[in-house]
Amino acid sequence: MLGVSAAIRAVEEEVEHAARSGAKVLITGESGVGKEVVARLIHDRGARRSAPLVTINCAGIPDSLLESEMFGHVRGSFTDAHRDRAGYLERADGGTIFMDEIGEMSLRMQALLLRFLETGEIQRVGSDRRVQSLDVRVIAATHRRLIDLVAEKRFREDLYYRLNVVHINVPPLRDRRDDVLILAKHFVEQFSETHRTETPEFTPEAFDYLANYRWPGNVRELRNVAERLVLRCRSGAIGVDALPREILAEARTPPTPAAIAATNALAPAVLIERMLSGGSSFWSVVYEPFMARDLTRRDIREIVRIGLEQTRGNYKLLVTTFNMAPTDYKKFLNFLRKYQCHVPFQAFRMAQAHPSKAPADAQADEKLPAIA
Repeated sequence: MLGVSAAIRAVEEEVEHAARSGAKVLITGESGVGKEVVARLIHDRGARRSAPLVTINCAGIPDSLLESEMFGHVRGSFTDAHRDRAGYLERADGGTIFMDEIGEMSLRMQALLLRFLETGEIQRVGSDRRVQSLDVRVIAATHRRLIDLVAEKRFREDLYYRLNVVHINVPPLRDRRDDVLILAKHFVEQFSETHRTETPEFTPEAFDYLANYRWPGNVRELRNVAERLVLRCRSGAIGVDALPREILAEARTPPTPAAIAATNALAPAVLIERMLSGGSSFWSVVYEPFMARDLTRRDIREIVRIGLEQTRGNYKLLVTTFNMAPTDYKKFLNFLRKYQCHVPFQAFRMAQAHPSKAPADAQADEKLPAIA
């Protein structure tokens, strides 16, 4: 995982936690962010590193074949089944199976997978007996919001909670722009070696365009752009004129009124106003857009900073100010800590020179290392 941003450091920390255990892992994030890279890191740093890591793309195999591919089959169970064949789960015995795009799996396959997760047993297609219990660590990934699919009855709730033991969300590249130059340089060096060409350097102007591009295809798109630049570059330097049209077009296209309105509606000051004057809860106007990736960590920190100015550094008072229940205090702090969004409270304290006069709940905040 290349990068220096706080977002990617948080992912690295979650990877280390996951690697130290054998728990099931659910990796979420947009297409192209590197979910498979995260899965490989977890496997390679864990106790099963010497055992196989088997990968299956649930979206790339028709449902009629997925059962056979995953659980195996016996000879004669269907046309062209000329011999017994072990499935992906048996091949992963003692190791890890990475199930990519698990949100595309049919309800029937979800039921079969759930049974395996509960018992560790499988039954090959066409067989009348079960294979003895397997020892397989399951890592699943999806670009979809599974909780929404659960609400729509398109994904089993019991399977969701079986898989969602350790949850790692990989942020899109637009939320970690500090990593763009590092990744771009890495890919350019990699493809220069592959194609046996001199490694070109980016001009500052070209990098500004790369850093400000949305990267809808995320790291995968950046990788493809880097290879294209290596193949096209002949001067040893990558300037603005060498960049793809879509990157230049976005920089020159003014935002539409609808886009401006959508951005303004999610501005930190607007969301603060909705909470302070409109009575809206932090969980609905801030938390939900953040989890939907419409807000960034920087936005959350700015909202918390403005709130702390109102409460003079008091996090407990901030909870009720943002229209959350007082019992949500720890939940709120845990959210800020998990996503690296907390803001030091000391600068906002009115009674720094007289700590004995600080309110009791303010002194309690000082005892919390996540905030202090």
